[in-house]
Amino acid sequence: MKHNPPSTQSILRHWREAVPNDRLAHLVKDATRALVRALQMRLAEHAVSFGHWTFLRILWEGDGLTQRELSEQAGVMEPTTFSALKAMERLGYIRRRKLGGDRKKVYILLTPKGRGLRHRLVPLAEKVNSIAVRGVRHGDIATTRRVLLAIIENLAREDAGAEMRMPSTRELARVAPGRRRRRS
Repeated sequence: MKHNPPSTQSILRHWREAVPNDRLAHLVKDATRALVRALQMRLAEHAVSFGHWTFLRILWEGDGLTQRELSEQAGVMEPTTFSALKAMERLGYIRRRKLGGDRKKVYILLTPKGRGLRHRLVPLAEKVNSIAVRGVRHGDIATTRRVLLAIIENLAREDAGAEMRMPSTRELARVAPGRRRRRS
């Protein structure tokens, strides 16, 4: 049985009727889900996955990053990046190269085909953003941006001072439910 993600309409209904005062984190997540869904549908018309879009967008701004740098900027684990990059290389969007004296670092370079996608795909994202803020006053958009940036800054400050780290999915799978292992 195929599982379909909730439609944007059902997400909206949930927020208006079921939980109008739920936590802000959930509202931000659902807004993100609606934005991603709208972009995914448009990217699909160009046979580009959202995962590839994420990496392309980063590379358009800074071609020649290492695989590790790309993972960090995309906010995903390196095995996820590796899999996506293999597929992107097969599609002719990128090539991976070891450059210079450090033979361990793998650099990701856009091909002309990967660079060429920018002029077709960026307008799709701009259109989604335009649709998302349709009817919203410019002052409210500016306030929303300030608030979201303040949230990110607060959490970044908290993160910088924390003694915790983000475990990989593989590490979490090894920890028995209900038991949390501490790393030294």
